[in-house]
Amino acid sequence: MQQVQEQQHQGQSRADLTLFAQKMEALKSQIATVIVGQERTVDLMLTAILANGHVLVEGVPGVAKTLLARLTARLIDARFSRIQFTPDLMPSDVLGTTVFNMKTNEFDFHPGPVFADIVLVDEINRAPAKTQSALFEVMEERQVSIDGVTHGMGDLYTILATQNPVEQEGTYKLPEAQLDRFLMKITMDYPSLEEEVNILERHHNNATLVKLDAVRPVITREELLELRRLMDQVFVDRTLLQYIALIVQQTRISKAVYLGASPRASVAILQSSKAYALLQGRDFVTPEDIKFVAPYVLQHRLILTAEAEMEGYSPVKVTQRLIDKVEVPK
Repeated sequence: MQQVQEQQHQGQSRADLTLFAQKMEALKSQIATVIVGQERTVDLMLTAILANGHVLVEGVPGVAKTLLARLTARLIDARFSRIQFTPDLMPSDVLGTTVFNMKTNEFDFHPGPVFADIVLVDEINRAPAKTQSALFEVMEERQVSIDGVTHGMGDLYTILATQNPVEQEGTYKLPEAQLDRFLMKITMDYPSLEEEVNILERHHNNATLVKLDAVRPVITREELLELRRLMDQVFVDRTLLQYIALIVQQTRISKAVYLGASPRASVAILQSSKAYALLQGRDFVTPEDIKFVAPYVLQHRLILTAEAEMEGYSPVKVTQRLIDKVEVPK
């Protein structure tokens, strides 16, 4: 099938893909100067941003969740803001508020930190439900409605959120409807022994430590939007569309899953696999692309049965088993 797909693209110019590959390699190499390892996490985050989706990064404290999000935003020459979620944070602290202007006798809108191209929401599960729900409209519709007036966001608008899975005190579980608005949930694991030694060496020999302030953007907002438009040219065979649908169907009939994935998940897998194919320098999707992105698109959208949880299954493990059940197209 791969040969057939390549034959269908022989007449196409690869100039765009060459430029794309150069920009993505530049992004990855810059991230590697600051963060050791985490190549899979970096690939997934770039895939999600390219696919025009929001990202939820989960991991214990100290694995560089916030650093990776800040670094990625810094490498893209776009408006960036950071919101630290706390239990006393109000919706107006995030979205903004209207203030009476005594000179004009009218109310002026003062935009909140959510008005940027890339927004880092740190510890998203620390804010109460009413503040989390304030993000519903802006995440899905890319707009905010305040006092009957709609304020639109830019084309690049992306939320990078972090959360700590261990500490429960002072946290609020994200509702399923909000989790579903994240294109991907990425789990950042501990570094390997070799990577941790590398981290220690960098800190010991402070000269090799690259400061975040010294990092310069490698891609502009317009270039990134242009790269996103390349996704329309990515070829996906009909058998692969059926492959995606069968994977999502498995989540709805599995005995280990109480609530399966919705059609939004199918579209998310499609968009993510197209973006990941571009990251690999290809203008066509393979089954391997789908298998790589699917667990991270599905894991936060499934609710497992009590029996499955008692047996120690995690959403990622269940998702992987469901994917393996589906026959890979030849």
